Amino acid sequence: MIRVCDIRRSFGALRALDGATFEARPGEVLGLLGPNGAGKSTLIAICTGQLVPDAGTVDIMGLGSPLRPEVRRIIGIAPQQIALHDDLTARENLVFLGRIHGVREPVRRADELLSRVGLLPRARDRVKAFSGGMQRRLNLAAALVHDPQAVFLDEPTAGVDPQSRTAILDAVRDLAEHGRTVVYTTHYMEEAERICSRIAVIDHGRVLASGTAAELASVHAPGTAGATGTLEAAFLALTGRSLRD
Repeated sequence: MIRVCDIRRSFGALRALDGATFEARPGEVLGLLGPNGAGKSTLIAICTGQLVPDAGTVDIMGLGSPLRPEVRRIIGIAPQQIALHDDLTARENLVFLGRIHGVREPVRRADELLSRVGLLPRARDRVKAFSGGMQRRLNLAAALVHDPQAVFLDEPTAGVDPQSRTAILDAVRDLAEHGRTVVYTTHYMEEAERICSRIAVIDHGRVLASGTAAELASVHAPGTAGATGTLEAAFLALTGRSLRD
């Protein structure tokens, strides 16, 4: 279980998080949906120990704060910005990370993950020669090299082709089926409906509503004549239609 309670964080006069609260359970993918600037990436950074909150608590799998080294060891993160070494091969990237994490048989683990994301035939190729979709798939593999219990994925399919998106979503679904707890941020409503067990809509640093896609649509976008609306309609009803830059 990942428990996030009343997280607050400001950057000068900008209040990025204003009491964000949610829970993510083992074996589920919790989607975090929000417009640009809603606070999603800041919240992920706090949940993974990269930022310290001004107030509030995060508990990872009952072990306490992600600021503790022993807790960070069970966390995996695929950041929005690709976090790979361009001049290393795909296998070298994963083996390097595996050794940092103390993984036994890091080469075997690297090849296992490369196979899972469809990159084993390109194991000896340098990352700088990879397409955007291939880099996203390798970025996901890098997050999983130490078999973490809590996995945070920040827009892992941004800018990828349909084939890579399908491979990434299949891998995320597999994580949940094997009991991992996954927090997944995305701007794609169809992705959230496809793989997220529950969805939390965040804006202005607060979680405005949470539930299944069907529950959110039913409550916040009931449509007309009793017909249920869509997740996108619910999202717009909660966050408004103003453009965000």
